[in-house]
Amino acid sequence: MKPAPFEYYAPATADEALARLAEHGWDAKVLAGGQSLVPLMNFRLSQPAVIVDLNNVSQLFYIRPDDGGGLRLGAMTRQHTLEHHPLISERSPLLHETIPNIAYPQIRSRGTLGGSIAHADPAAELAAVSLVLNARFRLRSQSAERWVPAGEFFVGLFMTVLEPEELLVEIALPPMPERSGWSFMEVTRRHHDFAMAGIAAMVTLDDAGRCSEARIAFLSVGDGPVDARQASAALEGQEVTEEAILSAAEIAASADVDPGNDIHASAEYRRHLARVLAVRALTQAVQRASES
Repeated sequence: MKPAPFEYYAPATADEALARLAEHGWDAKVLAGGQSLVPLMNFRLSQPAVIVDLNNVSQLFYIRPDDGGGLRLGAMTRQHTLEHHPLISERSPLLHETIPNIAYPQIRSRGTLGGSIAHADPAAELAAVSLVLNARFRLRSQSAERWVPAGEFFVGLFMTVLEPEELLVEIALPPMPERSGWSFMEVTRRHHDFAMAGIAAMVTLDDAGRCSEARIAFLSVGDGPVDARQASAALEGQEVTEEAILSAAEIAASADVDPGNDIHASAEYRRHLARVLAVRALTQAVQRASES
């Protein structure tokens, strides 16, 4: 298959890219790693009139430490770079644990952090993890800049709050709280396939060993990354016993997720996976928090 005809621009700076987006608006698509957009174009499921390629915009490729133990990540940072960078394993172990689950090494060598997040695929690992990490996204246009929390960024199936003239240029991750544990798990038919269901979780314990904060997000069980707020709320303030985890997992599967049926799995099976994964991931996160 071949894509429909399009105009192609390869700007060297973010300002030049933003000028092209302002000029062409909804007719333009941004090309980051191309691992999602190019197949869609080849099958003509997406037919943009204009492509703005960010691969020459060197200012969007970076990993920097932030004050207090956080991270600043350029939107064009390759997933392979994140996977092997010592700052990621040191300051964001959940992100470090997640990256190897994304597709194959060949895909990760081209795929970018910002491209995956902006694409907002319901099966995207990085979108779900950004919710758990309380990430903030810096969006730029020619005339303005704004910061959007991950919890407000995803608004529907492959939909975000990005305007046609805006770029996602940076992802900011706050430091991981003390006495926190994390976990990422997913279920696939074959290794590195799209997940039938997946979960990212982080649990923070207080000095008495109770849960002071829980953050749980699912992938592949809704129209986007699913912030399991009811399950998280059920754990907070509680002693994290086996019974408490089982109860939170049941809430997540029955109230938080909203899976559909497709050729890969039924909604009922995806709810079952959400329940099982919640128990396993929360158990692992609590154990890691206890050992920290």
